[in-house]
Amino acid sequence: MVQGRQMCNQRSLDFLGNLNLLTIQALPSNLVLVKEKASKTTCIRVNEKEVSVPSGITLFQLKEQFKPNADIIIYNGFPLSSDQSLNDGDEIVFIQKREPPSPEELECLLMARHTPGVHQKVKSSTVGIAGLGGLGSTVAMALARVGVGTLILVDFDLVEPSNLNRQQYFAHQIGMPKVEALQENIAKVNPYVRMISCHEKLGQDNVERIFREAEVVVEAFDRAEEKTMLINAISEKMPDKYIVAASGVAGYGDNNEIRTARFSSKIFIVGDQKTPAQPGIGLMAPRVGIAAHHQANTVLRILLGEEK
Repeated sequence: MVQGRQMCNQRSLDFLGNLNLLTIQALPSNLVLVKEKASKTTCIRVNEKEVSVPSGITLFQLKEQFKPNADIIIYNGFPLSSDQSLNDGDEIVFIQKREPPSPEELECLLMARHTPGVHQKVKSSTVGIAGLGGLGSTVAMALARVGVGTLILVDFDLVEPSNLNRQQYFAHQIGMPKVEALQENIAKVNPYVRMISCHEKLGQDNVERIFREAEVVVEAFDRAEEKTMLINAISEKMPDKYIVAASGVAGYGDNNEIRTARFSSKIFIVGDQKTPAQPGIGLMAPRVGIAAHHQANTVLRILLGEEK
């Protein structure tokens, strides 16, 4: 009986395999749909690796296949706890808490919450940062977290106690060159960023040499004359480069007075344009941080082609 069943099944398969196009079109529509669906695949990215999976597979089915013990599922940059059908181009990251990732996985997991496509575009970019105080160190840390491939870090100063109220350093780093301290701190967050550290004072004679590779230069100086020098030097010697500068970030004024203005086709100015640091108006983390993240987001928009 079993042998007879097998022969019958084989004949059925042979019959279906020999059907011509007209005969297939005459078959019940549901049979044709099942046959077509089984032959299709969907191309997605799982933990930064491109894979092909059967069409119709869901997020939970994929989890069982790739990482059954995952505690977190991130779908196109957003954590989901419900099942979801998958489409071509989707990006999924599975994370298991308390499991140290391999070096190959770490970079992927760092960028899991990004908007899809961002990391691939910015990884090959180079950004220069002039001055590593409250603005510059915060911009650098934000861009490192975004995954910018290369940061050129420039500052001649040392970390001192009054820096700690707003800058991205720690008490044990007091006395260290800022370029070294910041490089150390960034590496603890994203070890995949390439950093070029320049412990020297910027001037007309070295701006071009230091920032030659940068696509965007962030101006993060305290003094107006230094800001003017840098903007003029880059505009004259490297007019193809974007500049993201700051003016008016002191005190604790209204958050919404910190704005990003386009000064020219290549120059952006962040701040309220009226509140410099001076006696009675100091520099503090909240407002400096707002301005720094305006700068960092403007850099990101430039790198992604959103500010042409």
